[in-house]
Amino acid sequence: MTTTAALKRDWFAQPRADILAGIVVALALIPEAIGFSIIAGVDPRVGLYASVAIAMVIAFTGGRPGMISAATAAVAVVVVPLVRDHGVEYLFAATILMGVFQAIAAVLRLDLLMQFVSRSVITGFVNALAILIFMAQLPQLMPGNPGVTWETYAMVVAGLAMIYLVPRLTTAIPSPLIAIVVLTGLAIWLAVPVNTVADMGELPEGLPYFALPDVPLTWETLRIIAPYSLTMAAVGLLESLLTAQIVDDMTHTGSNKRRECAGQGGANIVAALFGGMGGCAMIGQSVINVTSGGRGRLSTFTAGVFLLILLAVLGDIVGRVPMPALVAIMIMVSIGTFSWNSIPNLTKHPWQSSVVMLTTVVVVVATHNLALGVLAGVVLSGVFFTHKVMTLFEVVREREGETAIYRAKGQIFYASVERFEAALGPESTQPDPADHVIIDVSKAHFWDISAVGALDKVVERMRRNGRSLQVRGLNRASSDLVDKFALTDKTGVEIGLAPHP
Repeated sequence: MTTTAALKRDWFAQPRADILAGIVVALALIPEAIGFSIIAGVDPRVGLYASVAIAMVIAFTGGRPGMISAATAAVAVVVVPLVRDHGVEYLFAATILMGVFQAIAAVLRLDLLMQFVSRSVITGFVNALAILIFMAQLPQLMPGNPGVTWETYAMVVAGLAMIYLVPRLTTAIPSPLIAIVVLTGLAIWLAVPVNTVADMGELPEGLPYFALPDVPLTWETLRIIAPYSLTMAAVGLLESLLTAQIVDDMTHTGSNKRRECAGQGGANIVAALFGGMGGCAMIGQSVINVTSGGRGRLSTFTAGVFLLILLAVLGDIVGRVPMPALVAIMIMVSIGTFSWNSIPNLTKHPWQSSVVMLTTVVVVVATHNLALGVLAGVVLSGVFFTHKVMTLFEVVREREGETAIYRAKGQIFYASVERFEAALGPESTQPDPADHVIIDVSKAHFWDISAVGALDKVVERMRRNGRSLQVRGLNRASSDLVDKFALTDKTGVEIGLAPHP
């Protein structure tokens, strides 16, 4: 595809739908960014300006059109000790270094590590995020909390009704945008006593400006910020790449994960230079964008630009947007994000897959740490996979005249070497020991040096006990490994192999 065609596809395939979806996202970003700023212990401007800068930059540099990136809780929770102990300027410096680490990750192709994240882990990640998104709305719904009245519940119900029913009448305008406009108008006209966006925190006035972090350029500064930057970069890339995969599935299109890594790095550097904190892709806002019709880069760019306009020009109006309207949208996101098929699939899928999915959900929800949950799921998936491959292995002994033939079948690697050695135990322990032994591995594969070491051990033991031995049937890859790493019969001649050129 030519550059012009790619630009047209990514930016101008459906401008009207992308612009309207971006407006909805911008409104939904405000309370989230303020909340994440509070978590990090910084002024709301830090989160809001970060969301503006990241969304606008990632629209050009990212590898997944239609995905929304901004300030996030996943990154905010990491920097709490840094801000508390050293101040916000060190946060800006750490965010720049975070971006550098993410750019290095793109060069090193660390995006390929996503190949080791199983479908069960991704499902668990999605379900956990859906639960966390819903839990984040509970303070706005709990009876007794300031501003939570019966009108709050009525507006949430009305908002959900509009979100789900309006598309049956028309899809010309995204239903979440209609819900926000209608409920804001009613709240202002009737002076409804509910929480508003302004109650979340003070909205900034004016535009962000360029400034380098006011920190000393010393090794001590690097020592302070590097651990935080590395953690921020890892968490940000993990959430971004998983969210990209989810948006890929929702839109039935592909994305450039390596470009996304580099794009996240560039966006975070720019955000820090304009007084913002670090961020990454946001699954909630990305779902809002996609369900509202956003598919291209224009939707992401519009979200950033319109958010900037809202903050700089329409701050007073934005501050009067009722929180129940935004709560209704986030509940819709939670419902749409959760993989409802995963519930009946608990009994249909292999129990190992269900355990991996549930473990990922439990760890993420319990710790509010996406990285820990995904790590737990990946490790558990690896354990189950290794056990499964290990059990797909057998050795059968046959007697043909004066020769005992051991036929190995399956995968021989570090987890199955003990079974391999035990199955080819001392020939003298057999009821009918033979003087000549053949080990037939034509239906087996040796994967690593542990497997080669096990073969070495069996060969040496057999010969030490006076048996003549021949190994036959090694495939090319296995025989290359044996020739390179075996301690006995290194050339392979004495075990029935010709040396390879």
